[in-house]
Amino acid sequence: PSKLAAVELGDLARVVVGVDPSATSTGDEAGIVTGGRAGEDYYTLADDSLQGSPLQWATAAVTAFYRHKADKVIAEANNGGEMVAQVIRQVDASVPVKLVHASRGKATRAEPIAAIAEKGHDHHVGSFPAMEDELCLWCPGDASPNRLDAKVWMMTELMQRGEIRRATSRQG
Repeated sequence: PSKLAAVELGDLARVVVGVDPSATSTGDEAGIVTGGRAGEDYYTLADDSLQGSPLQWATAAVTAFYRHKADKVIAEANNGGEMVAQVIRQVDASVPVKLVHASRGKATRAEPIAAIAEKGHDHHVGSFPAMEDELCLWCPGDASPNRLDAKVWMMTELMQRGEIRRATSRQG
C-alpha cells in the first residue's frame, strides 16, 4: 500500500494538534496544525490556523482534536503561559494539553523537522498553500510564521518515543 494508505486506514501510531497561540483577536494568526506519525513517516492532516480571539483559536484546536481523534494538544506557552492551557480547558476540560516552551531560536527548533522533510518522510495529506508558503519562504529574522511554529511543535512531539496511544482515542 502507498504511504497515504496508512493515513486512510487509520494506522497512525500517534496524532497531535500543534498550536502556536495568539494573545489577541487583532494580532498574529494562531497556528493550528494537526498531524500524525506512522513508523518513520509524518503526515500533516490539517491546517486550521486562524486569526481570532483566544477563545476562537482554542475552539478550533479542540475541534481539530476531536475531528482527528488526536491524543493531545501541544501548545506553545511563551505567549501567554498557563493562560494557553486554561483557554483550551475552558472549551473542553477533558482535552489533554501539553505546554511547550521555546527556549532555542526558531531556526534551531526547526532543524530536526527540516531534516525529516529532506529525507522524504514529511507528507501533506491535502493541499495547505498558506502553510507551504511559510515553510518555503521563512528566513531567520522574518516575522514569526505561525503555521510553521505549530507544525514544528506537532512534529517535535511526534518524534518523542516510548509513548503509547490511548486505546480509547481511536474508538468510534
